[in-house]
Amino acid sequence: MSFRSQLSIARPRAEGRMVRVAMPSVPSVDSSLGIKMLPSVLSMIAGSADVIGFLGLGGLFIAHITGNLILIAAHIVSGSEVSPSHLLSVPVFIAVLGLTRLLVAGLEAAGLASLRPLLLIQLLLLTGFLAFCVAAGPSISPDKVMTIVAGMLGVSAMAVQNAMVVMSLKDSPSTAVMTTNITRFVMDVGEVLLGNDPDKVAEARRRARHTYPAIIGFSCGAGLGAVCFVVAGLWSLMLPTTLALLALAISRKKLAADLR
Repeated sequence: MSFRSQLSIARPRAEGRMVRVAMPSVPSVDSSLGIKMLPSVLSMIAGSADVIGFLGLGGLFIAHITGNLILIAAHIVSGSEVSPSHLLSVPVFIAVLGLTRLLVAGLEAAGLASLRPLLLIQLLLLTGFLAFCVAAGPSISPDKVMTIVAGMLGVSAMAVQNAMVVMSLKDSPSTAVMTTNITRFVMDVGEVLLGNDPDKVAEARRRARHTYPAIIGFSCGAGLGAVCFVVAGLWSLMLPTTLALLALAISRKKLAADLR
């Protein structure tokens, strides 16, 4: 389906009935080289944002929300004080997921694809994350209002990204949950090596090709993020922000190709 047909607007028929707006097609990670790169770039964003947030914001996981749940439980059991950022991270993540789903539903109702708008929103949230962290100064306190707002902007960006790969990017692996990806990859490699059903082997090989770039991307992002934090402190959030800009540029190139 071409981009123009995706954006077709309902027009009245001669008998007065309305033509339904065409549903936008969801791009597959196999649709072009640029889109094929997108899960790797998104994984690098998640890995770098997660490690920088953990090191710079008092142990707050930006992408690994289950990690925040573990820390909350550990603090409660040990009787130590729980950071407001950790407490807010889970409900904020859930709320932004819900709002993102509503936005995608609205875009689909208008016949618009959701990938580029979500990438733009993620870029804006990460830019705000960077700006608030830098404004808070080098001696950042996890309990300061500015720090809490910064952390929630980062968490919101990762919520948008998690929703994006589910709703706006067909056949994409998770770009933030590496436990699932590594499990899936190992099982698929086992199926390719040991399986007897040609169809299952082919499907496992296809999934493995999609999954391993995300694993490598997240690992590289985490490593680069840690190095950048040692060198530049919270200015290192320029890394995931720049990568988000790259992801948006990749999607724009795909849109330009669809228009031709």
